[in-house]
Amino acid sequence: MFNDTHMELNMTDAKIDRRRLALLTAGAAAALGTIGAASKAEAYQGNMERALSSLYDAMASLREASSNKGGHRVKAMALIQQAIEQTQAGIEFADDHGGGGAE
Repeated sequence: MFNDTHMELNMTDAKIDRRRLALLTAGAAAALGTIGAASKAEAYQGNMERALSSLYDAMASLREASSNKGGHRVKAMALIQQAIEQTQAGIEFADDHGGGGAE
């Protein structure tokens, strides 16, 4: 029922399909490698995140405290704000440099 010409066309189509499959597989592997690299670069900074949470809690407590502290409460709030900014900068640095780096 099938002739040789028909078989040649099917084999040619099969070769093209195998090539497409190989290219798609290679592309998918490259994409997964890129995704894996991105997740490593944005590694969770558990200690830094917990420190940031504690700093926000400390700021909230100081805001609720009475203001009769001779300016020390206000100074403490300013220092905590600086600590928050530095902690956030450290998290961003680690994200940009593969989840770690020099301190």
